[in-house]
Amino acid sequence: MRLTRGKAILLALILLGAVVAGVRFVRGLGAVTNLSDRFPWGLWIGFDVLVGVALAAGGFTMAAAVYLFHYRRFEPLLRPAILTAFLGYLLVILALLVDLGRPYRIWHPMIMWNPRSVMFEVAWCVMLYTTVLALEFSPAVFERLRMERPAKGIRAVTVPLVIAGVILSTLHQSSLGALFLIVPEKLHPLWYTPLLPVLFFVSALAVAPAMVILEALLSARAYRRQPEVELLSELASVIPVILGIYLLLKLYALGTGGGISWTFAGTVESVMYWLELLLGVALPAFLFAIPEVRRSVQGLLWSSALVVLGVLLNRLNVAVIGMWASAGTRYLPSWMEISITTGIVALGIFLYTLAVEHLPIFPEKQLRLAKGEQ
Repeated sequence: MRLTRGKAILLALILLGAVVAGVRFVRGLGAVTNLSDRFPWGLWIGFDVLVGVALAAGGFTMAAAVYLFHYRRFEPLLRPAILTAFLGYLLVILALLVDLGRPYRIWHPMIMWNPRSVMFEVAWCVMLYTTVLALEFSPAVFERLRMERPAKGIRAVTVPLVIAGVILSTLHQSSLGALFLIVPEKLHPLWYTPLLPVLFFVSALAVAPAMVILEALLSARAYRRQPEVELLSELASVIPVILGIYLLLKLYALGTGGGISWTFAGTVESVMYWLELLLGVALPAFLFAIPEVRRSVQGLLWSSALVVLGVLLNRLNVAVIGMWASAGTRYLPSWMEISITTGIVALGIFLYTLAVEHLPIFPEKQLRLAKGEQ
């Protein structure tokens, strides 16, 4: 592995996050966070878990598109999407270990069943889907090790794996929204709605192709590859449709719930709501609806970034901003919370670069390996 300036920065961020995480495990949550009994969920749930799971949705959507709906032309985008999703879920689990008050009990849902709990369902779905992603990604490892027999065995069960992945992802993407249905008196009216599970799932569907596009363009720039602009443009054409459905659902929820009177209240919550709706939903939907934007590398890049920003704002609004008023306190993460989150993100990027450099992730490397080249 060649140590570049970028990798050195990533390693420094990972090291800082690891040191602070060590302090957290030795001295407890109170030593490193601004969390309290009044505000027990913060950045590590709002960003590391809720945002992380949503941004990993490209794995099941691309697998479904290629193997279930037979859009084989998207196959060059599949393996990078599976890699991103697999790393995303591993990092979500890592973040949960940091956030849990008793992380050594993370395995308890496996033997202590509580089928009435939404969190029990989420725990099982995340465990099972991470396993599915590991199996879906394993052919890349087997190909690199020239182990054709196990790679062939995994390929033989790819379709059942993809079906299982779609079911599990649908369940827990929506169930993360259902978690907040149990706190109608705590979540701000701008975000509380019985449609939360549907909104979480539809927004994950919207950000999935955007994340695939963003990852494809950034990796192409980093590794001096030619981006598949025509393929990415075709993929981008579904985004305004999904965002349009999501926007209508958001407006319906606003109109039928108790939040409409809060939209122009001039509070932090109302400002954040409009930022999420306009900057993260309406604007990228408009941009992606323009063919010239979809055919432009910069248009694809920045429009996809806006979709990702919209989902990030939504999850943080629901998990953090929307809880301020009921908690009676304005929680803001400490620098140590931020350093752990930054370290986790840096670890994901670092592992992605290692995988890309040493495994057949992109089509041209798969072809070279098939020809017997390194």
